[in-house]
Amino acid sequence: MHVIVITLFPEIFKALTDQGVLSKAFSSGLVNLEFINPRDFTQDNHRTVDDRPFGGGPGMVMLAEPLARSIESAKEKLPHAPVVYLSPQGKVFNQAQVKFFLDQKSWIFLCGRYEGIDERVLENLIDLEISIGDFVLSGGELALMCILDAVIRHIPGVLGDDLSAIQDSFSNPNQPDLLDCPHYTRPPIWRGHPVPTVLLSGHHKNIEQWRAEKSLEATQKKREKKQDF
Repeated sequence: MHVIVITLFPEIFKALTDQGVLSKAFSSGLVNLEFINPRDFTQDNHRTVDDRPFGGGPGMVMLAEPLARSIESAKEKLPHAPVVYLSPQGKVFNQAQVKFFLDQKSWIFLCGRYEGIDERVLENLIDLEISIGDFVLSGGELALMCILDAVIRHIPGVLGDDLSAIQDSFSNPNQPDLLDCPHYTRPPIWRGHPVPTVLLSGHHKNIEQWRAEKSLEATQKKREKKQDF
């Protein structure tokens, strides 16, 4: 997979590329991640990438020209890659979309900042607008890292056991809303709380049935009933 990220803060992505199990995807070449900084396409000494919004109001808006040139530069490298803008107004990403992102082997992602980007860039140069939920972040970088994490862990060879991703919550194709079952590890009794006996039985059919039942219970308890924070 080849990914180009247009961002003012490429260093943020070190948490993804240099840490944890996913770092293997980048060090082994399974994922090629490049960065383009819009400041490199500015025309003034201050490398300005934003300005006051027309019509007044608080905050700043990212300028169209540096963003457009950044996208055009990315397109020279990945001419067939869709251009995705990370935005709270976009279609909400979920587990079902992981395969969609996996099937397309190249992507260009634009991470906005401030009050957002000039609407003319969105209307003319963006193919897809994606959100990770109905809340606002300071920029698209953290949202993109969440999406990349969710997608890259499904690339064969990234995780220690490829079945780990397949058995996660929301990964059952017949029941995409199903949550994962509970998990236990050593010791078999912790502070007086034992591991369910069936998991120690070695009876695989009974274990699978127990896990299926507990997945349904978890889904009903945690998602189907309204929860107050």
